[in-house]
Amino acid sequence: MALDSPKLQKVLEDIKSGVLQLPDFQREWKWDDQRIRELIATVTLDYPLGVVMTLETGGKKPFRPRTLTGAETARSVTPDLLLLDGQQRLTSLFQALHLDQPVRTVDERNKELERWYYVDIPKAIGGSTDRDEAIVSVPKERVLRSNFARTVDLDLRGRTLECQAKYFPLSAVFDSDRVTAWQKEFVLMDDANWGLWAQFDQRILHNIRSFQIPMIKLAATTTKDAVCSVFERVNTGGVPLNVFELLTATYAGDGDYEDAHGDYYRLPDAWQDIKKSLVTSYPVFGRIEQGVEDGLSSSDFLQAVTLVNTWERKRERVATAVSCKRRELLNLPLADFIRIAPRVANAFEWVGEFLGEQCIVRQTDLPYRTQLVPMAAVRAILGEQVDEPSTRDLMTRWYWCGVLGEMYGGATESRFTRDVEQLVAAGEGGTRALPDTVTEAAFLADRLDTLTTRNSAAYKGIYALLVKQGAVDWFHNEGPLTAGGLLQHGVDIRQVFSKAWLARHATGDYRGNSIVNKTPLSYRASKSLVGSPSSYLRMLARETGTPPEWFDDVVATHVMNPALLHQDDFDSFYVDRSARLVELVNEAMGKRTVFRDESDR
Repeated sequence: MALDSPKLQKVLEDIKSGVLQLPDFQREWKWDDQRIRELIATVTLDYPLGVVMTLETGGKKPFRPRTLTGAETARSVTPDLLLLDGQQRLTSLFQALHLDQPVRTVDERNKELERWYYVDIPKAIGGSTDRDEAIVSVPKERVLRSNFARTVDLDLRGRTLECQAKYFPLSAVFDSDRVTAWQKEFVLMDDANWGLWAQFDQRILHNIRSFQIPMIKLAATTTKDAVCSVFERVNTGGVPLNVFELLTATYAGDGDYEDAHGDYYRLPDAWQDIKKSLVTSYPVFGRIEQGVEDGLSSSDFLQAVTLVNTWERKRERVATAVSCKRRELLNLPLADFIRIAPRVANAFEWVGEFLGEQCIVRQTDLPYRTQLVPMAAVRAILGEQVDEPSTRDLMTRWYWCGVLGEMYGGATESRFTRDVEQLVAAGEGGTRALPDTVTEAAFLADRLDTLTTRNSAAYKGIYALLVKQGAVDWFHNEGPLTAGGLLQHGVDIRQVFSKAWLARHATGDYRGNSIVNKTPLSYRASKSLVGSPSSYLRMLARETGTPPEWFDDVVATHVMNPALLHQDDFDSFYVDRSARLVELVNEAMGKRTVFRDESDR
């Protein structure tokens, strides 16, 4: 790392020539008009501007470069420096002081503007306290109007009018020929202007020409992980940079790919094609109309690819670790991504099928999105071997242990690694040991009392298990609920003993919100859940034309005793169904539920 202090003029010339560019992960600049005027005032006063940070390229393209706004003619140049911090300040100064064209900016209401910037000479030399007022912006036609545009307050169309108004155009400040011509006309217009110009040249123009930009230069050997960390620390006022954006710029700058294909690699386009294909067949992965990052994200996909890549590297070199931390993501070579991505995309299709078999078909019903990452990685590594009965059973048990044991609710990267290695080893027959997620998972029986909202993975898991084990809707009762039926009939979690009934008969009983008192039912069935269970069950039986004794069989498919509902006995219902749900959980996890008091078993 080195510290330099080049003059502002040199920095702006480097921007124009393409020597200084942006890494493509930098977002577009847009400072408002007031901030630009304040910035120019700071330069004219020779006040400190703040350090800018750059990355030396060493003549290569660690990231795809992009010129600063206004310097598009230098697109073909390979930059020497990439600007990491200071984009808005330098772009503002470049456009206002170096380009002979109006600056595209916005006002305080974010309305688009095109402005020229001038300095009012008498005000500028009057003292530093008036400097902000001395910097003036005018519309692109160079006329300031008032009274609904009927009155012209300031007309700067041409050098003569500028000189008469004593407004110097800042776009000319680094063009010596234009400055000389402007000075000549200005002083010949009035002898008194000689004194004004002398003070203006010494106090204002000299400060701009001699102004220095403190610049930190990171060496070309700086790792991508370090660049990402540095950018996030210095870019505190903007949107945080994510790994996908950084890899997008890295892959786009891959010269070997561009030489071979005649164009750069567009990671966002590749991801969009993959995501569209997935969500078209499997809504559980999100809704494309909500954006490509809705549901399954680009980060999830990259993590799965990286897990596969590091697993393969470890198989070749034992000392390598399986990981999907940021460092490994940023070091994922483009060639490896292109090679592995199709396998991982196919693996996520398999995951979509698997979730459908577990009766999890909507994004809102998905317990953990993060758990899909190691699952897809394992499928990509093992291929069709994962569908062998013993491996499939293990994957299913592992999934439900993760959900019901709520194993993916915190830090997940280390669990990703262990699950991938342990599941692959078991799938290949190299070990009979169970994955840690299976052995460590535990479901406390009294957890049922606190499962009250979709914020809990176990809540969603029990909802899905109720559907999976054969629940029949209480209105559309031709057969058990299916994945298609969940979407078609608007099936959601509904209360068995309604809030209104509980308010009258069990005031203050928190158990009414528990998953124990809820079950998956269609929207149509929910419209009949009025009053006590005994009354609405008779109504539903009549509405569906089902004999009462047959309708009780339908109710029983929801893992509950219909007799207790006919008795409107909430306490007995709650105890009985809690026990039944515990058994449902036990079966899915392949292990016994833990009771806080073992004598309760």
